Amino acid sequence: MYEEIKTACLYLRYSSSNQTEQSIEGQMHVCQDFCKRHNIRIVEMYIDRATSASKDIEKRVEFLKMIKDSEKGNFNAVIVYKLDRFARSRYDSATYKYRLKRNGVQLISATENITQDPEGIILESVLEGMAEFYSAELSQKINRGMRESAMKHNSIGGAIPLGYKTVDKKLVIDETTAPIVREAFQMYADGESVAEICRTFNNRGYKTSKGTRFGKSSFTKIFRNEKYIGVYKYHDYRAEDVIPPIIDKDLWDRVQVRVGKIKKAPARNKARHTYLLTGKLFCGHCGSAMNADGNSQGYLYYRCYGKKNLDKQCNKRNMEKNLIERLVAQDAMSFLTDEYIEKIATIACDRNKQEIESDSPIPVIRDRIRQVDVSLNNLLKAIETGSAPDMLVKRMGELETEKKDMEVQLKKEMAHQVYIDKEQVIFWLEKFREGDINDEEFCQTVIDLFVNSVTVWDEPDDKFKITIAYNLTSIPQKTYRLSKDGRLSDYASNTP
Repeated sequence: MYEEIKTACLYLRYSSSNQTEQSIEGQMHVCQDFCKRHNIRIVEMYIDRATSASKDIEKRVEFLKMIKDSEKGNFNAVIVYKLDRFARSRYDSATYKYRLKRNGVQLISATENITQDPEGIILESVLEGMAEFYSAELSQKINRGMRESAMKHNSIGGAIPLGYKTVDKKLVIDETTAPIVREAFQMYADGESVAEICRTFNNRGYKTSKGTRFGKSSFTKIFRNEKYIGVYKYHDYRAEDVIPPIIDKDLWDRVQVRVGKIKKAPARNKARHTYLLTGKLFCGHCGSAMNADGNSQGYLYYRCYGKKNLDKQCNKRNMEKNLIERLVAQDAMSFLTDEYIEKIATIACDRNKQEIESDSPIPVIRDRIRQVDVSLNNLLKAIETGSAPDMLVKRMGELETEKKDMEVQLKKEMAHQVYIDKEQVIFWLEKFREGDINDEEFCQTVIDLFVNSVTVWDEPDDKFKITIAYNLTSIPQKTYRLSKDGRLSDYASNTP
C-alpha cells in the first residue's frame, strides 16, 4: 500500500503538561518501526510540545514549518502516530491535508486503518473542497484591497529585499546593506560563481535580510528581483522607476545573461503524476491494493501489490491509469443530480454537527444552562406564591450569575467550532456540474466525494470486470465490463 512512499517526515505532538517527553519518545518509536517495515526513509522530524491540535494552530510552530517545508519536495509523506496528532478539528485537518496533497505529500497514520466510514469520508471531502473554494473566494476580496495599495506603490507585506527598508509604507534604500547587493551583482557579472560569492559574504559576516547566513538560494532570489532596478510588481500590475534602484540597468542585464543560462539547464527531477485512485483501487483476484507504477517509456498504470507478495503470487494484469480513472470519474459525475447533492449536503452537515457535539464541551454547557433554567423557573414559582425568604432570592441571584457565565463560555466554545451551512454545500456541489472531465483536480474531488472503492478482475479477451462501491450507502454497487480500448459492454448494471 505504501510502496510508492520513499521518504517521509515524522510529526510528533503532545498537548498538555500531564503528558511527558516519554509520550513523544513512544510516538517516535512506533512511527520509526512503521517506516522500517515499509522501507520508508525518514528525512526530518517536527515536534510540538504541550500544544493543542484543535485551537491556536498558529502556536504549533513546528507543524506550520512542516506544512511550509512540504513545498520543497524533500519528503513524500507525513507520518503521525494517530491522526488526532495532526489535527482534531476536521476543518483544520481538511485544510492542511489539502495543502499537503497539492505539494504531492500524503498523510499517513502509523497506528490506524486509513479506511474511514462513508459519512466521515463524505464530510472530509466536502470540507476539503469547500476550504479550497471559499479560500479562493476570500483571496479575491483580499486581492482587491491589496491591489489598491499596489497602485499607490506601497509595500504590501512579505519579506523586504536586502538593501531596502520601509518608510511610510514605501521602499527606500538602506545604505547599510545596499552595498552588499551591489557587490553581489558585480561579482556575479564578472564571472564569480554563486558558491564563491556565498563563501566570501559568510566569511565577512554579511547577513541576509532575515539575519541568517547566505546560501545559494539567497542569490537566486536576489539576482531575479526587479525591485533592484526600480520595478514594482503585483500580480499583473507592473510599474517602472517607482522604487529607488540599487543597481543600474546595464549591470542587471549582464547578470540576467548568466541567470538565463542557469534557468535553461535541464530539469533533474521527473514530473510527478497524480494517481486519482490511490488507496481506492483493489485487485479482485487476491484482494491486494493496486498501486501507482510506470515505466521509462511514459506508460502509466496501476499494478497489483500481490505480484510482489510471495504469499499471494498474483498474476493480475496491469491496469492503464487513464483508462480506469476516466471510467470512474465519468461514473462519479453521473451522481451530480439534485437528489444526490441534497443527500450529500445533509450527510455532511449532520456529521459535522455530530462530531462537534461529541468532541467539544458544548453539549455539557447547554445541558447545564437548561438545568439552571429549570431551577430558576421553580424558584420563580415559589416567589409568585408569596414564599420568598431571603435564601431563595439569594439562590436565584447565584443561578442567574451562573447562567450568564455559562452563556459566555458557550459563546467562546461556539466561536472555536466550524458549522458548515447546508445551502453553502449545495451551492458548492452545484458548481461541479460545470466540471471538466479532463481536469485532474476536478476529477479527484468528485471521485473522493462519491467513490469508496473500485475492484478490478481480469477477464478473457483482454477485458476487465470493474465493480464500484460508493460512499453513499444508498447507492447500489455498479459493475462494468471494460475493454482495453475503453469500450463498455455486457454488465454495465447495478449489483445488489
